[in-house]
Parts: sequence; structure tokens; C-alpha cells
Amino acid sequence: MKDFPVQLLSETSHAGARALRFPKLDVPAVDFAQKFPANQLAESTPRLPELAEIDVVRHFVNLSSKNYNVDANFYPLGSCTMKYNPKCCDKWSTMEGFCDLHPYQPESTVQGVLELLYKVQQWTAEIAGLPNVSLQAAAGAHGEFNSLEVAAKYFREHDPDRKEVVTPDAAHGTNPASAAMAGFKLVVCKSSPEGLVDLDDLQSKLSDKTAVFMITNPNTLGLFDPNISKIAKMVHDAGALVYVDGANMNAIMGIARPGDFGADMMHFNTHKTFAAPHGGGGPGAGPIAVADFLKDYLPHPRVIKTDDGYKLDFGNEHSIGKVRMFFGSVGVLVRMYGYIRVLGADGIRKTAQRAVLAANYLAARVKDFLPIPHPEHPMHEFVASAESLKKEKGISAMEIAKGLLDFGIHAPTIYFPMIVHESLMFEPTETEPLAMLDYTVESLKKIVEMDSEYLHHAPHTTAISRPDEVTAAKKPVLKSE
Repeated sequence: MKDFPVQLLSETSHAGARALRFPKLDVPAVDFAQKFPANQLAESTPRLPELAEIDVVRHFVNLSSKNYNVDANFYPLGSCTMKYNPKCCDKWSTMEGFCDLHPYQPESTVQGVLELLYKVQQWTAEIAGLPNVSLQAAAGAHGEFNSLEVAAKYFREHDPDRKEVVTPDAAHGTNPASAAMAGFKLVVCKSSPEGLVDLDDLQSKLSDKTAVFMITNPNTLGLFDPNISKIAKMVHDAGALVYVDGANMNAIMGIARPGDFGADMMHFNTHKTFAAPHGGGGPGAGPIAVADFLKDYLPHPRVIKTDDGYKLDFGNEHSIGKVRMFFGSVGVLVRMYGYIRVLGADGIRKTAQRAVLAANYLAARVKDFLPIPHPEHPMHEFVASAESLKKEKGISAMEIAKGLLDFGIHAPTIYFPMIVHESLMFEPTETEPLAMLDYTVESLKKIVEMDSEYLHHAPHTTAISRPDEVTAAKKPVLKSE
């Protein structure tokens, strides 16, 4: 059946249509002309679309059907984990006892949700191997920034000359951005030929100016650095802190704890590791965990347990303060609670093991026609390269990514990390069945055998084909004609 055209609401407006008719006014009317100066009032009624209920419903239902979403499609993104979230977690977060609360309610009336948040703090600390947790951050990148703010405040009080942050050249893009925003100077450390931290280069970059070394482990190539404990000792011997970017915890949760291999601080991405929606601008959550000596610097409030129940602790003068309205995204944290509670310790570990197994299976099946420059024991994701295909057949990473859309598979992350030329980063996650992994392999095989000119115009079956990105950038159309 042909898709019904989705128009703007202003285009489907027809005079006199109403989705809702308000009852007769039963309170005294306000004369706005007398209450407000003329220059504060609009000169005419705004031109809002006039629509019946069915117009509105069909508009948004048809619009949503054109969206790629993880409920309908496979998202093998890599780096930006897109895994299916259990619907039970969504259901629990909308229960009256959670979603109908008000942030100004007395603590005595919200003991249930405070207990839930306290347990989330405890469980997060256990998974991290770091005993102190703040749940305030609005997203993973926000948690990362908060962690560096904690480090900045700590060093302002203990060693104010330490103003440098060292990151590997394969770091997530938010790492250098967070360091700069927190007031640090960025120093880049090279990767070794194996895709790991170059120990000699790291040693040369550490000094009495170093405040923090930021590392993602497993890294953006999907590799767990076997030298992580040695790296942590090098950083600590230099008087600096180790920050672990927890973006890839989905590969090691329940198996390895950053606090055990030397981290002083870390953040979690609830959408990548546990259960929360990804994308769309939020809401999100990015809990941070720190060692004991950094506890007082955490954002407030945190939930504490007393003899009289649970209460919000607003910290002391060392805290970096409030970084979010009220407590944070409680609805997201309820989802996280439900996910951990259902899986338990054994299930959390098995989730990581399945994610690693899925990535290794996919890597093993594609490596013969899509080379993997760093093939040694990938964890939850791997990075393939289309460099040889581009030289031989003119098929770039972009062509492969666009070609996958015609097979109903979302494109993987491409051209990141930049240390791999023509890179494609695949992360199947633990939630994809074997049949989908096999279908992805067969789809990739067909794509690399296609004519490059055909791929250059892919996708061919989507509602909108490939846009002219150069023209779109130079001459953007920013409004409906």
C-alpha cells in the first residue's frame, strides 16, 4: 500500500476543525487589555492550525512509521549503543507512585522512591567498584563533565598547578570537550599499532601538570587494554587521577570493575549499559562513581539512609554543587532499577557476555570480505575498514552504510575512530538474535559485490534517498514553503 503523504499540520489545517471543545468559562474572565500594557500583547491572534482529532492522530502515527527505531529495526551503531529496552522498565517508570510525585513533596511522603534511588546508588557503586555515587547528571556526557568538575575542584584545593588532562587519540569526542569545559588543557596520547595506549608516549605526556588521564576501556576499537592496571599505576605515580569513560561498560559489567583496575572516577550511560531510551534529546541519566577521597566533591543532593529513613543530603562546601534541577531524571533511574533488579548479578554478567559473543560472531563472519585492522579479541564492538574496497572498487564506508538502509538495517557508525581509515564500527549488542546477525552478514556480502555507481545513489527504497549534502550545507532550506 502506498504511503500516505505526511504533511505539516499547518498544511492540513481546515477552518472550523476542532480536536477539543472547551466548556463554557466558569471563572471570572480577565481583561488582558487592562491588565497588561499594549506593547506586551500580540496585535493579532496567532495563526495556529485548525485540526480535528483524527487529523492530529494520523499525522503523528504516519510520521512515526517513517522513523527508524530499535523496536522495528537493527541498529548496529557501535560507540553509541542502540540496544532494545525491555517494555517492563517503561511500564514501571510510569506507575502512579513514581510519575505522579512532585519534587517539592516532604521527604516523609516519598520514602519509597528515595529507597529506590538509594539502592540504585548502591548497585551502581558495586558494578563500578567505586563506593560513592551521584545520580544527578542528565546524560553520559554530562556525567563525564561532572566527573572532571569534581577533579578540577579537588585539585584547586590540593594542587592548583595541575591543569592538564591527557586523552588517547582514539577517545570519544566528548572527552576533550569535557576537559576543555572543565577548564583543563588537553594533551593527546598516541595509540600503539595494536590500537591500545602507547605506554611510552603516555609516560612522556605525564608530568606534575597532569590532573587526569581519561580512558575508555574497552576502547573505541572494542579492545580491552590488558595494560590498564599498569597505566593506572603510571598515572597515580605522577600524582594524577584516572577517569574511566563508562560508555562501553556493556561489555564488562559484572565481569570487571573499573575501581578494581585503577579508576578513581567514572560515569555510566544508562541507555548504553542498562535500560533507558537513547536519543531524541533526552531525558537521560549519567551516574558518576568516585573513590572515597573524592566523595565530598560529588554533586548534590545524594540519597542517604538514616535511622529515621531516607533523606536527601546536600553535601558540604567541597561539593561542586547542584548540576541539575531537583534530583535528576528519576523516571530514567526507575528504568535502570527495574533492569538491574530483574537481571540480578548473574544476569548482568550474562548480558555483557552475550554482547561480546554477538560482536565476535559478527566480526568472524565479515572479516574475510570486510577487513578488521585490529582483530585481536574484540569485546562488544569492532571496527572494520572499507579502505581496500574503496581503492579496488570505489566502495567507501559511506556507500556501505547507505546500502544497508535498503536492507532494513540502520547504518553503523562510520569514520570513527579516525585512526582507522574508512572505518565502520559495528556493535550488535546482546539483544539481537542470531538470525538477525546472519541476515546482516548476508546483506553486507551483497553490498560489497554491488556496482559502486548503484551504491553511490543508495538508499533506493527509503522515503527519502540520499540528499545532496554539499548543497544542503551551502543552501539550507530552513522553513516550509
